[in-house]
Amino acid sequence: MVIICRKLKSKCFLSILLSIFYLLPLFIGCASPYKPTAQALPANIKKVSIETFKNSTVYYGIEDKLTTAVTNEFIRDGRLAVVNPDESDGVLFGEITRYVLEPLTYDENHVVKEYKLWILVTVSLIDKARKVVLWQEKNLEGNYRFFVVNLPGGTTEEAAREIIWEKLSRNILKRTIEGFGSVTGISEKKVPPKTE
Repeated sequence: MVIICRKLKSKCFLSILLSIFYLLPLFIGCASPYKPTAQALPANIKKVSIETFKNSTVYYGIEDKLTTAVTNEFIRDGRLAVVNPDESDGVLFGEITRYVLEPLTYDENHVVKEYKLWILVTVSLIDKARKVVLWQEKNLEGNYRFFVVNLPGGTTEEAAREIIWEKLSRNILKRTIEGFGSVTGISEKKVPPKTE
């Protein structure tokens, strides 16, 4: 009699373990984050032209630096040919909407030691044949924290801008190739106030 009870207990225990084993993936799957369907670039988009970015800030000439960085990133990647506007399948437009140099830390004499540079851009890709916007990203953010040049490891504002141009150009390429969800702009609430 004791042997029969032990066999029944071990079978119940085994069936409970197997049930947990088979149901566990269902519970783990429910906890995974939402992933949108990948938005592949339409097959007709093989060549793009990159318009010179507009500049809505008071900082003259930065639009040329960003346009050059984005163009170089697309050329370096090579998946889409960069061509003149009359030969392109798609046109990339952009606008630098904000440039904020924010002081972060000060020394004992109230002289700024560290800054955060924010640059926000709005970017969109247009399908020329269908005359539709394939994607648009508002408030795409590039930011960089840096110490002033006279401190160890410090840098200039211009060097910080170059780092941001690299980050933004990589993100614009990634958003173009990999689609929605790969890169997103910051929310309107997080956008620093205009000080220009």
